[in-house]
Amino acid sequence: MKLFVDNLTNVDFSYMHPQRGLLGESWLVQLELDGSLNEQGMICDFGTVKKAVKNWFDDVVDHSLVVPTAMARIGVEQTGGYTTIDWTYEDGQPFRCYSPDQAITLAELAEVTEETLAQWCHEQILALFPAEYVQGLSISFKPESVAGEFYHYSHGLQQHDGNCQRIAHGHRSTLEIYLDDVRDRALELTWAEILRDIYIGTEAHLTAKEDGVHHYAYAAPQGSFELSLPASRCYDMDTETTVELIACHLADKVKAAHPDQSVRVRAFEGVGKGAIAER
Repeated sequence: MKLFVDNLTNVDFSYMHPQRGLLGESWLVQLELDGSLNEQGMICDFGTVKKAVKNWFDDVVDHSLVVPTAMARIGVEQTGGYTTIDWTYEDGQPFRCYSPDQAITLAELAEVTEETLAQWCHEQILALFPAEYVQGLSISFKPESVAGEFYHYSHGLQQHDGNCQRIAHGHRSTLEIYLDDVRDRALELTWAEILRDIYIGTEAHLTAKEDGVHHYAYAAPQGSFELSLPASRCYDMDTETTVELIACHLADKVKAAHPDQSVRVRAFEGVGKGAIAER
């Protein structure tokens, strides 16, 4: 007998990719439980399943930087409640992230994919359920189906009270741009290319620009955060990088190029949520 929950939750996170480097992602979580029926005629109550699994993903994967510790050129150091990740792009450019331990998830993987991360999560999630009823479990991840353009981005919100304050978490963001209420696919493609595999930074967090590398740092309620990566992988704004301000920024840029037309930008932050800015 199996119990399934489609789109149980979604996870917005960043991870280290062996070629693309820091990569923001949003995946939907699919779950199947294999077991026997209890005295109530259930494998497990749906409410219990959803709460337990969602809480686990919120604590371990969501809004974190997932680091495959067996990836080439990766270095990990943990001391005093902080984790430092050092890595080198294939062209020799450096990456470094310094964050509280809770902001970084270390996974014993050579590469993060939908399949490998699901396998890594499997045993830990299976342990959440009563062994006498739940004998097996299947976890899978599914990217949202997007008909138009999207981009992967990472960021950190210093002023956020929750886990959004973590300097290297991210999203897979759909983008819609309208001129005079008509959707402009060419503009969407242009901006999706500009923001492809990008770190959207706040200029006030920049501590240095040297040798083609941007260095960011700030203190937030969870601790101190630092991030260094190639300038070519960064797009800086003069505000915080909430989805509301990203939408406003894009709308201002499009309006400047098309002053005689009305502009509407729908910028998504992960799955099914986002902000609208009109100019």
